[in-house]
Amino acid sequence: MAQYDVVIIGSGPGGEVAALRAVQLGLKVAVVEKEQVGGVCLNIGCIPTKSLLHCADVLEETKEGKKFGVITGEVSFDLKGAMGHKEKVVKTMRTGLEGLFKKKKIDLYRGFGRLAGTNKVAVKGDDGNETVIETKNVILAVGSTPRALPFAPFDEQRIVSSTGALSLPEVPKHLVVIGGGIIGCEFASMYRTFGAQVSIIEMLPRIVATEDEEISAELAKAFTKRGIKLYTGSKTKAVNKRADGASVVFEGPDGKEQTLEADYVLIGTGRAPLTKNLGLEEVGVTTDERGYIPVNATMQTNIANIYAIGDVVPTPWLAHVASAEGVIAVEHIAGHHTNPINYDIIPSCVYCSPEVAHVGLTEAQAKERGYNVKVGKFPFAAVGKATAIGNRDGFVKIVADAEYGEILGFHLIGPRVTELVAEGGLALSHEATVESLLATIHAHPTLYEAMHEAGHALLDGTLHL
Repeated sequence: MAQYDVVIIGSGPGGEVAALRAVQLGLKVAVVEKEQVGGVCLNIGCIPTKSLLHCADVLEETKEGKKFGVITGEVSFDLKGAMGHKEKVVKTMRTGLEGLFKKKKIDLYRGFGRLAGTNKVAVKGDDGNETVIETKNVILAVGSTPRALPFAPFDEQRIVSSTGALSLPEVPKHLVVIGGGIIGCEFASMYRTFGAQVSIIEMLPRIVATEDEEISAELAKAFTKRGIKLYTGSKTKAVNKRADGASVVFEGPDGKEQTLEADYVLIGTGRAPLTKNLGLEEVGVTTDERGYIPVNATMQTNIANIYAIGDVVPTPWLAHVASAEGVIAVEHIAGHHTNPINYDIIPSCVYCSPEVAHVGLTEAQAKERGYNVKVGKFPFAAVGKATAIGNRDGFVKIVADAEYGEILGFHLIGPRVTELVAEGGLALSHEATVESLLATIHAHPTLYEAMHEAGHALLDGTLHL
């Protein structure tokens, strides 16, 4: 029976980073994976989605090439070629990760892992045989799965999850997206660029409802301009599948029923933790009513040597959150001091067109917490670099405490903001003030000059408006 300091069940962004950090700390590590190394994120999540979104960006820029003096003739799109790019990216990254595991001497067990005791993990392979691993500690990093609607189970043919949407055989004539969150908006944006007619049905009053209200409104405006139809405040009642598509019945905010006909329906209404059949009840690990595993600040469950990270705990469904939690778990196992994660300053990105990103509190959240809020905004239309690259839409919004000048949140929509938000994350992690932001010289010409100007808006007013 093999013995380890820590066995990690799941090799997604939480499990893989936990394993790599554990090796750095001198721990003997094993990883259990029932599918492909890299988990959902690498194989059917973040990486393939962003690969296809990049294809959409290239298509969009190519079509606009004439205004930059680039003459290409008639531009056409080949979905098969885009899918090939996606698969190549995934394979490259997966092969690299597998090689890294070997290099770092991380033992990889392929099969379904479950707790066989507080110090044992049983791994059942495809051949039905079971291997038992003995370990001092366990980290549960098994992730989540798309959540279907009760009346519309996935067939991954016409009613698809995000997984199925990554492998459609054709560009839809009409794609109906149920759910206007991050997943729904990314796929809606992508397939609209590819040439599909797209409609989004969202139960809440606005799309990307976790974003600042002004950002949501700006994205809705941009999507509408691109021809994406939005049905907010609407509840889906039925999805009736047929051989060549499905009809979606929903109730609008006025209470009237409407029907949309589509050849594909994407359900992007959330994800569910994969905590079933893990042996949690048998060893006494507590779960809540939704199936999530409660943990403390060091990611320990109610059983001290069993940790949980990522989508199986009630924290944001973000790859980088899982990675950070994995590091805390293994550092605690190794006896190191750990600082708890401040979930208020987790960056979040939406890779649609236009891009959306934020870190910190929204204006509404800051007011709810009792802050005397002051807001500074600056449009990309007044930034030289944005004009040079032909992408002037959107703005930067900074939320700050009016009394002391502490910055509470950055909210961005526009060109490359999923990269620009990094400055906001660094600022918040260092408890930056408006004054310290303005004292930081920003290079010219750059897009992130908009961050600096939004800071000026908080004090004496913008310079270039």
